[in-house]
Amino acid sequence: MSVFKDAGHLFRFAGLFVLAFLLFLVIRHFVVPPSFGQYGHYRGAAMGEIAARPVKFAGHETCEACHSDVADAKKAGKHAHVNCEACHGPQEKHATSDDPSATKPPLPDSAVLCVRCHTASAAKPKGFPQVNPAEHSNGMPCDTCHKPHNPGMDAGGPK
Repeated sequence: MSVFKDAGHLFRFAGLFVLAFLLFLVIRHFVVPPSFGQYGHYRGAAMGEIAARPVKFAGHETCEACHSDVADAKKAGKHAHVNCEACHGPQEKHATSDDPSATKPPLPDSAVLCVRCHTASAAKPKGFPQVNPAEHSNGMPCDTCHKPHNPGMDAGGPK
């Protein structure tokens, strides 16, 4: 008695599997970039492609060169180590323009911006200033009472 008496369906399935695998390899050849796997599971050309993108950020040194008064106030405050573009967004066009006032960036909405970092969370260090925005300001912009470049100062002077 033969165990594989009607084994034709097994051979058809094996042939279909081999055909699907070969089709997969052909499609993979056209879809996966040649530099994939050059550095482990990374695409080797990715860094070159990223470096070729146009620059969007000016850097805080560029901001401080023109806005030295703001830089001085910021250096004395709690946001001394926060780069300008972390709050104000990419400023390369503003910084490199012949007329910076023509590309003047809009001021950020402090009621939205400040809570990104300062909303109370148990995951943040205890010494980090945290607030519950609904209880702290009732939705008023933070810069109503606080100076964003020197948040330790309020409208009436140091806290």
